[in-house]
Amino acid sequence: MILCAGESLIDMVPEGAHYRPLPGGAVYNTAIALGRMGTDTGYLWPISRDTFGEMLLRPLAEANVDTGLCPRSDRLTTLAFVTLTGGEARYAFYDEGSAGRMLAPEDLPEIPETVSALFIGGISLVPDPCGAAVEALVERVRHRIPVMLDPNIRPFFIADEAAYRARLDRLIGMADLVKLSGDDLDWLMPGASFEEAAAAILSRGPRVVFQTGGSAGARAHWSGTPLSAQAMRVEVADTIGAGDTFNAGVLAALDRTGMLSREGLDQLSADAIAQALALGTRAAAITVSRPGANPPWAHELTALPA
Repeated sequence: MILCAGESLIDMVPEGAHYRPLPGGAVYNTAIALGRMGTDTGYLWPISRDTFGEMLLRPLAEANVDTGLCPRSDRLTTLAFVTLTGGEARYAFYDEGSAGRMLAPEDLPEIPETVSALFIGGISLVPDPCGAAVEALVERVRHRIPVMLDPNIRPFFIADEAAYRARLDRLIGMADLVKLSGDDLDWLMPGASFEEAAAAILSRGPRVVFQTGGSAGARAHWSGTPLSAQAMRVEVADTIGAGDTFNAGVLAALDRTGMLSREGLDQLSADAIAQALALGTRAAAITVSRPGANPPWAHELTALPA
């Protein structure tokens, strides 16, 4: 089972003169996408007992995502008000004292042996105590299972840049797979090309660095020849959840080829990475073609032309 540990929230998406509440959150979206693809998936994050918490649980259940590790909380659900400019999403978060924000390292459950990989990222890495909790989780399991990291950096959410950069530096050193968007790259290593950034990250220990580039497709750097995949041409509704869905495609593809394990990563092949890029870009194309974070189901991916 691939365990996704990180934020869930309610995206308040503009709809005319009003806002429509939609379940979301970077790591939550990846868990939903993995579950819809038919991958054995679990989710770990506190879920509020408020109305929005029930709204978050429903899609997880529909996607057959295991929520047995999710603690329930009387604290409120995080809200993210979305602004769309040319289809690109920007966010304003209301998170102080929320159910997820207050997750502490001592609140972490025991991780069962059935968990075969861990995915982390998003705003859950930024503040404490939840950021410290995610880091503690990675430290606990990384020697046994692969870890994928997508920082999904939101600069306006970062109160202490030095502390956040230090945490990302530690997490990159513990991760096996790292995904960066163009915005992530600009913030993390200003002025660096993707090739330069990827080389620096690979030198820290990760096996593969992925970059998503919207209509430019996606790329992967690893110990072999760099690989790329073209983006599918679709009419874009918005980009909410696109990178999160890409992550799910990567993880699902590597899991299917048997590469998503400690032993599998030692035998990582160009073909396996190419399949991961292909599934990630195909899945993300469907997500951007419809409003909100609405990842594809397995039958929708099968119906797409190769």
